[in-house]
Amino acid sequence: MMEMKPVMIKGHPFTAISVQLPHTNLLVITNEIGYVMCGALDVELLNERLKDRPIVAGRAVGVKTIAELQQAKLDKITNYAKQYGWFEGMEIEEALLKIVK
Repeated sequence: MMEMKPVMIKGHPFTAISVQLPHTNLLVITNEIGYVMCGALDVELLNERLKDRPIVAGRAVGVKTIAELQQAKLDKITNYAKQYGWFEGMEIEEALLKIVK
């Protein structure tokens, strides 16, 4: 099952996407600039093989719901996300607020 719904973070709109897969969930919170995702995100692939693309993304591990993702901390980020002030260990909500237009 897949669910997509709006989520507000301090008055700013984002889209939350949850995909239930066998034995795991795929979780994403995104806007038009970037996204955060569960541990399924391959940050190394984005940084190495897709380095020519300005992808602003980060991942959190150990989360099972959108609410947990929203309250988690960044475990790993893309190189391009650093230009927005993201860093590993940063709270997800704080990172997302840095990519609000």
